[in-house]
Amino acid sequence: MNNHILFAVLLAGVPLSSSQAGSATVNTLLQEYAILGSGPGDAEQGKQFWQKMFNNNGEHSCASCHTKDLTQYGKHIKTGKAIKPMSPAVNPERLTDSKKISKWLKRNCKWTLGRECNPQEKANVLVYIEKSQTLQD
Repeated sequence: MNNHILFAVLLAGVPLSSSQAGSATVNTLLQEYAILGSGPGDAEQGKQFWQKMFNNNGEHSCASCHTKDLTQYGKHIKTGKAIKPMSPAVNPERLTDSKKISKWLKRNCKWTLGRECNPQEKANVLVYIEKSQTLQD
């Protein structure tokens, strides 16, 4: 039995708080990214990636919509739609649904970078978001 399946089986019967659920979801995704070749997620590299300006259909970054302070509301620069804070410390819904995380990473990476993020970039961003309450400027 591979580690991913074993991990899922072990978690199936364990009641989790929302923060524990988020951590479990992140850990599962990090294991998937490791299988695809990523190393451990690095919060500082995730922060640098988050703030880096990319020139795809105009220059913008993750922070252009989500802000540098992940505890604050963001605003989509094209549509003007409000975006709830990314930090699980103030928005417990964040990082609890692996399908949503995968969907939004794929969509936002394509929009911001003009390509999908690689497994290492995804790992770094997830760890950065998860730890965002302690990493703000």
